[in-house]
Amino acid sequence: MKFLFVMDPLARIQIEGDTTFAMMIEAQSRGHEIWFCEPSHLGLEHERAVGAAWPATVRRHKGDHYLLGPQTTQPLAGFDAVFMRKDPPFDLDYYFATLILERARESTLVLNDPRGLREANEKLSVLQFPKLTAPMIVTREVARLRAFLQEQGGEMVIKPLDASGGFGVFHVRQGDPNTGSILEQATNLGRRWTVAQKYLPEVREGDKRILLVEGEPLCAVLRVPAPDEARGNLHVGAKPKATELSEKDRAIVDVVGPRLRDAGFFLVGLDVIGGYLTEINVTSPTGILEANVLYGERFEAKLIDKLEDKVNARRASPS
Repeated sequence: MKFLFVMDPLARIQIEGDTTFAMMIEAQSRGHEIWFCEPSHLGLEHERAVGAAWPATVRRHKGDHYLLGPQTTQPLAGFDAVFMRKDPPFDLDYYFATLILERARESTLVLNDPRGLREANEKLSVLQFPKLTAPMIVTREVARLRAFLQEQGGEMVIKPLDASGGFGVFHVRQGDPNTGSILEQATNLGRRWTVAQKYLPEVREGDKRILLVEGEPLCAVLRVPAPDEARGNLHVGAKPKATELSEKDRAIVDVVGPRLRDAGFFLVGLDVIGGYLTEINVTSPTGILEANVLYGERFEAKLIDKLEDKVNARRASPS
């Protein structure tokens, strides 16, 4: 099989924790062709979506982890599957890339579905499931954020709509003399949309990342914040721990999983704190390598199994 990974530059990835790289290694080990390009290398030639891509050989050797062959421009229809794994922000370049990828959907698998990627903001998608989420608002008005802070008992978390990895996330407390400055910075003085959620003290016990493949749980990692941090992101010091899905977690998966699968989402990361769904990560969810260490598994193998099944099913279906 022939797979194209549309992603950030290979030179910049951190191979110790990069789920996309783990997928590439696993697919390569099975004899599949691995190709790489960045979103800026996509384009349209008449009605065809094309990519100026490189054949890639990858290995687990930090600092010398890839080798590229000659770049060639070719139709995306020539690949068995195209993975869109570019990290946020979701900006105009990302938006236009999904429009190009959408032109390839009828001729090849594009994962995750480009139309779904456009419509499913990672911070706002949870609002489709109001019974599963903690109180939340979206605004760029500082006065409304102050009112929400009071409504939630004096504590809330705010974060930008278009970032990832914990960037721009603040734990805000009523009475903190810096509150005004934080809210002004977060909203860029009323010019930037901001998400505010009720602060969930259970975050001290961990922010649970549940990875779903085709709507079903693949693995889960509990990310416990550092003592001086409010964020459960691993790259800012959170520690991964083994965990199990609680009844509340399974109830969330039972509701959300089928909806995401039917919308064309192959790999998704749900973030759950204290039994509340806080984010649905659809662009480039991570966590597989941490789960491998915790459970002694190779979850990327199960993921590629599912991918091969999808490709074979597509080949077998009438065109």
